[in-house]
Amino acid sequence: MKDRSLVQVALYAAIFAVLGLLPRFDIPFAAGVPITAQSMGAMLAGVMLGAWRGALAMVLMLFVVALGAPILAGGRGGLGVFFGPSVGFLFGFIAAAFVAGWIMQVLRKAPVFPAALVAAAVGGILVMYAFGIAGMALKTQLSLLDATKACLIFIPGDAIKAVLTALIAQTVARGLPEALLSRAR
Repeated sequence: MKDRSLVQVALYAAIFAVLGLLPRFDIPFAAGVPITAQSMGAMLAGVMLGAWRGALAMVLMLFVVALGAPILAGGRGGLGVFFGPSVGFLFGFIAAAFVAGWIMQVLRKAPVFPAALVAAAVGGILVMYAFGIAGMALKTQLSLLDATKACLIFIPGDAIKAVLTALIAQTVARGLPEALLSRAR
């Protein structure tokens, strides 16, 4: 991997950390999984960097979290977060970024906004929720159906984040197209 790619991976891990500074919103019936801005970090990493770099940015971020850095929403960090009800979402960040990046690469010839919107929605919502719901069900002893119901409240906010991600990607593609690595050859 080239130095520039490494810097971009670190940059998107840092963007994810900055999104963690925004206050989290806890919902009592969501089994301890908060609403945060950080799911948009995974969407952005995949859409902007492509599959492998986006996933690597999320791996780097989780490594820093595991070392104890309080960069998750609400100032959480350390190994303990990997044993809570949001563990599925944490690992879902990696898969979400990978799938979003892969979709952007597959849709390379499509206009940026719709391609990024599809990538962010499929990767950042469908894939991330598959991991998140499974993790929540496992850690809270909820059935998959009940865990799914508990997560439905997050969907409107994540849909807004997917639109914002697509708008950001479109803006970057207009002003600095080489920064949209997911579209590079």
